[in-house]
Amino acid sequence: MYVAVLELDVLLGDVRSLKQKRSVVRPVVAELRRRFEVAVAEAGDQNLHRRALIGVATVSSDAAHAREVLDACERTVAGRPELELLSARHRMVGPQDD
Repeated sequence: MYVAVLELDVLLGDVRSLKQKRSVVRPVVAELRRRFEVAVAEAGDQNLHRRALIGVATVSSDAAHAREVLDACERTVAGRPELELLSARHRMVGPQDD
C-alpha cells in the first residue's frame, strides 16, 4: 500500500476577505475531490486572505498510479486562472518505509 500526499501552496487573485477566499478555495477542493476521488482540504494559511495551503492525499496499491493521480491534481490547480500555484510538494509512504 502506498500513501501519497501533495501540498499545494497557492496565491489567490483579487481576494480581499476570508469570505472571498472561501468562495475561491471551496470549488477547487470540491473539483479535486469529485474528479480524482482523493482526500482534500484547505490545510493551512486559513487566516491569510490571499494564500491557501491545499492538502491532497490518495491511497493506492501502485506507487506509479498514486503519483499520476497527484500529478493530475497539481495540473488541475495550476490551470485555474483565479489562482497562482507557488509550490507543490509531493511525499510518498510505502512498504519500504516500515
